[in-house]
Amino acid sequence: MVFENAMVLGPDFRFHKGGFSVENGHFSRVLAVNSGEGIDLGGAYVVPGFIDVHNHGNSGKDFSDGDDAGLRTIARYLAKNGITSFAPASLTLPEEHLRVAYESAARFAEEAPAGCAVLRGIHMEGPFFSDKKKGAQNGAYLQNPDDQMFLRLNAAARGLIKIADVAPELPGAIEYIENVSKICRVSIAHTDANYEQAKAAIQAGASYVTHLYNAMPPFLHRAPGVVGAAAESPSVLAELICDGEHVHESVVRATLAMFGADRLCLVSDALSCCGMPCGEYMLGGQKIVLDGTVARLADAPDTLAGSANNLFGIFRLALSFGIPAEDAVRMASETPARALEVEGEVGSIDNGKRADFLVLNADYSLNRVFLAGSEIVKN
Repeated sequence: MVFENAMVLGPDFRFHKGGFSVENGHFSRVLAVNSGEGIDLGGAYVVPGFIDVHNHGNSGKDFSDGDDAGLRTIARYLAKNGITSFAPASLTLPEEHLRVAYESAARFAEEAPAGCAVLRGIHMEGPFFSDKKKGAQNGAYLQNPDDQMFLRLNAAARGLIKIADVAPELPGAIEYIENVSKICRVSIAHTDANYEQAKAAIQAGASYVTHLYNAMPPFLHRAPGVVGAAAESPSVLAELICDGEHVHESVVRATLAMFGADRLCLVSDALSCCGMPCGEYMLGGQKIVLDGTVARLADAPDTLAGSANNLFGIFRLALSFGIPAEDAVRMASETPARALEVEGEVGSIDNGKRADFLVLNADYSLNRVFLAGSEIVKN
């Protein structure tokens, strides 16, 4: 199948007028097609399918519930909204509860149902967090880092854990980071760590920061904290919830200047209430209240629980904040692919990669979604 007359975001993350072929579900002849006989895309923008590396759920379903049908519902919603790959994030819960969810993820990944976003890994968010910065994580289940627990859960997940969060100031955290970073990417998260503690974590092997700025000390000129330690460490990638609630739009622009698009992942941190009407929902045994596109703890309304916007909506907001389209797409595709170490398979429009791509209108709204070269939705 040949697609032509489009503005294609090439592997250099710049838009080029041209086309490409899809053979056996993979891209070929990217930007080299000029037959005049292919599918005319009418000058539309074509970008890689988006990848959400921090997503708890949607449509009233939460990954941590460990429900096979629920996970399928989550993945189908994501695909229809332009998120073609994802790494579901778990919550701070007992090990047995997490094991059930991780086993469900392993079954889903093996089955790879049609019309669904592809599960590329698991983001283990908790339970090794600071009580001071737990945010909406359930404090009843917090514990100190335990690499043996990680190994048991990763075995249950059949090796799918790709990002494992930890607060580096906790007892045993540095040893945990040294051990677990040999297996997957370790992320600094929900932490009260200062600059020196964050640097020690990075030196031990941490290479990621979960929802930068949120659930950590602020970035101050005399106390740069986690943000400062991460910004000056080229090996560290970081997430950004670009919804205008978790991070101010001015800080979004400043963060892009500090890190660059090749080190930032746009994430949704979406909860089960994503795609649902306003009201009360549950999150890890705690009641939350959805008002608009942000959810808060019912008993602590000043505490953000997470987003109710999907990654495509986050991308559109990034554009409205003045982030260049090429950078915003990269932060929603190629950088997340590298975070999950699947950049050889997805994340950019390049020869040999799986043909997951989006066709966007002139205003960057979503028009068509393709999974492995097959269209799944047309607006």
